Amino acid sequence: QVRLVESGGGLVQAGGSLRLSCSASELRFSTHTLGWFRQAPGKERKFVASISRSGSSTYYVDSVKGRFTISIDVAKKTGYLQMNSVEPEDTAVYYCAASSWRAADQAMGAQDYNYWGQGTQVTVSS
Repeated sequence: QVRLVESGGGLVQAGGSLRLSCSASELRFSTHTLGWFRQAPGKERKFVASISRSGSSTYYVDSVKGRFTISIDVAKKTGYLQMNSVEPEDTAVYYCAASSWRAADQAMGAQDYNYWGQGTQVTVSS
């Protein structure tokens, strides 16, 4: 049974950095696309970033390009989202997700993923 567990969320000042982790037991990164989504209060869950099964290709929503970096550590079975120069608009619950069937360049909707973590709260103060 694939299980995803996020950690690393918290309170950070605008302009600061935070690194989110996604521990993925029973998941093989070689056969799954990994993605990060976020959901602000009262809003729908939205795509943030995805990384290909090989880890060689990454994709980002325009609002985080140049600030966030998605990566995976196959040996540790862990995915990461490095968040730099955070802004109050980045405040949300962040979810990692895995897709066994959609390639990273096409996996930008919640419906493209079949495994989800429980989420971790990120709050950016101004």
